[in-house]
Order: sequence, then structure tokens, then C-alpha cells
Amino acid sequence: MSFLSKTLSRVKPSPTIAMSAKAQELKAAGRDIIGLSAGEPDFDTPENIREAAKAAIDAGKTRYTAPDGIIELKEAICAKLKRDNGLDYTPKQVSVGTGGKQTLYNALMATLNPGDEVVIPAPYWVSYPDMVLLAGGTPVVVEASLENNFKLTAEQLDAAITPNTKWFIFNSPSNPTGAGYSHDELKALTDVLLKHPHVWVMTDDMYELLAYDDFKFCTPAEVEPQLYERTLTCNGVSKAYAMTGWRIGYAAGPEHVIAAMRKIQSQSTSNPCSVSQWAAIEALNGTQDFIAPNNEKFVRRRDMAVRMLSAIDGITCPKPEGAFYVYPSIAGLIGKTTPAGTKITDDETFATALLEEKDVAVVFGAAFGLSPNFRISYATSDEELKEALNRITDFCASLS
Repeated sequence: MSFLSKTLSRVKPSPTIAMSAKAQELKAAGRDIIGLSAGEPDFDTPENIREAAKAAIDAGKTRYTAPDGIIELKEAICAKLKRDNGLDYTPKQVSVGTGGKQTLYNALMATLNPGDEVVIPAPYWVSYPDMVLLAGGTPVVVEASLENNFKLTAEQLDAAITPNTKWFIFNSPSNPTGAGYSHDELKALTDVLLKHPHVWVMTDDMYELLAYDDFKFCTPAEVEPQLYERTLTCNGVSKAYAMTGWRIGYAAGPEHVIAAMRKIQSQSTSNPCSVSQWAAIEALNGTQDFIAPNNEKFVRRRDMAVRMLSAIDGITCPKPEGAFYVYPSIAGLIGKTTPAGTKITDDETFATALLEEKDVAVVFGAAFGLSPNFRISYATSDEELKEALNRITDFCASLS
């Protein structure tokens, strides 16, 4: 009999973390690796946020806080949700966790029972299905097609819902595709949810501020106020504020769900880092002037990636509306062989061969539930991104 829990057999390690670790290992061994696998901005955390953290340390704000966050941060989150999304919440309706991942996990742990189903559009962030499995639920994956720019249709959502459906997980702009749902596209989905009053919405808005061109972000409870009482609006400061390592995420929703999440957190990690919480207050309340210039850089990189990848024979690369990812299809490369003799049978063999033969780390599409694709994070310098794209171009040209 195994010493380890049977629960572990239901989940797998994060493929994005595994690919990043492999790239770091090769880099440490002296290889000239360019990593495009991690979803992490290359910008420094803005100075005003860093200064707020230093001030908190100097003021001795380094002790335990309430299990799910200080009242000052919860008030800042409520103000942000009202200001940016038109949503009214009180601090009792807010939970602050150690990163966005923990808030999602806490919510699933607090609400799922065996037999409960969670509808997840694919491509999905790699952790969604595994968190559902860890919580004892059943992920119901619905594939959104390349032809529809990786967006779920109302008809697909309606068909996926059963009497056992408890949650619909929604992410826009998306990791891994960068696809963003317009107001009308989201309204079509919320209209379906109104027909199924037993289904709750868990919306992951982590990339809200990374929206480009004419795309306007909106969130489900904003689009359809009738869903307010069964929506958990999740967000964080990691991406737009370049605070990935600070580990602050949050969720707002009905008070009884937040209380249940608080109970989970109080018996697991307890409070998020006290200093990070004070930094997050400054992120939400302070100047937002750096976001637009940073987004201009992301747009430039996105356009470079889409242009260069689309020029490769055998690759199709849609233009995303937000985030900092592209999710090209390699359908036209399946069956070809690399100079080292590796046959490209799927997106995993493609990504592995690209790393081994051209020293470029990407994440294969199967990790996100939709193949044959791969994800590139363009949250890196223009120079590194261009070099990586040139290597990918050369690699694909060398296939026979």
C-alpha cells in the first residue's frame, strides 16, 4: 500500500512550472536558453509600490494579520471593484489569499462535493482542472475552437451544463490564448447562466488591465447584475503590477462563501504576507500611470510575435485581445521530422524538440487542454523575443 494519498493520483504537476524548471536547469548547465514559458512580466515592480513595502517594514507591519487579509486592503479592493467594474462589495465579502491561485483553490475546496461538476473552457489555465480534482469535483472540459478565436459559445456552454454543474470557470483575457470576450459575447454566456440558477460563476480576471487595441474588459457580474449573488469575482495584483512574487490575489462574492473560504485559509496558510498586503494597497490606490506604457510594450511584442509566427508555413497564429500570450496552432507541422531525427507527432514533441535543438522553451498545448498548439509568453525583452522567434522560424524551416 502506498504511503502517499490517493488524491495525488488524480492530479499532475503544473506543466508550465515543469517547463520553466527544465529551461532553468539547461541554462544553469551553460546552454543559451530563451524561456518563453513563464507568465511573468519582465518589468520591475513600480517604485511607489516598492516604497510602500519598505515603509510597512520600517513601521513594523510584519506580524500576523487576519487570516484572509487586513481591513485596509479589503477596503482598497472594494474601492477598485466599484471604480473599475461598477460592483458594490463590503470588506466582509472579500477574501485575500497568497496569490490568485489560492483564492480559486479555497473556493473550490469550500464548495465542491463528490459528483459536483465544473465547466471549464479549453484552452484553460493548467491549474483549473487539477484544482477541481483535488477538491473532489469533476472537471467538464469544453473545447473552444481556433475558428472562434478560442472563445466558448453560448450553445457550447448550455450543452455542457447538467443538474450536477456547480461552477462555470471563466477567464478573460485568457491564459493561455490572450482571447478576450466582448460585452456581447459575454452577455450571450450570462444569458445561458440565467437559465440555470444552480450554476455559479467563478471569474478569473487576473489579466483585466492587460487589454489592447479597442478591446474593453468586462466581468460577468458587471454585464449581468442578476448573477451578482452567485458570482465569485477573482483577481490579483500579479500581472499588471509586475508583482508575481509578492503573492497577493483576492476574491469578492457572497458573504457565506467568503466565510467558508476564510475557514479553509485559517487552517492552511493563514494570512498572506503582511508586507505584500501593504504593497498591494498602494498598487490598487496609487498611480496607475505605468500601466499604459507597459501595455504599449506588450502590444509591440504581441504584434511582432503574431507577425513572425504567421509567416511560418504550417503555423496559424490568431491575434489576441489581451494578456501576454499567443497560442499558435502547429497543425501544418504534424508528421514532419527535425534535423536531429525527432518526428513531430504532437505539440509536446514539438516543444521538447524546440528546447533541445534550438534552446527555446515554450509550453505545449496539451497542457492547456487543446492541441496541436503551443503557448508563448511574450512578457520578455524585445531582443530576447525576436531572437526566440528567429530560432522558432529556423527550426520550422528545417523540418522535413
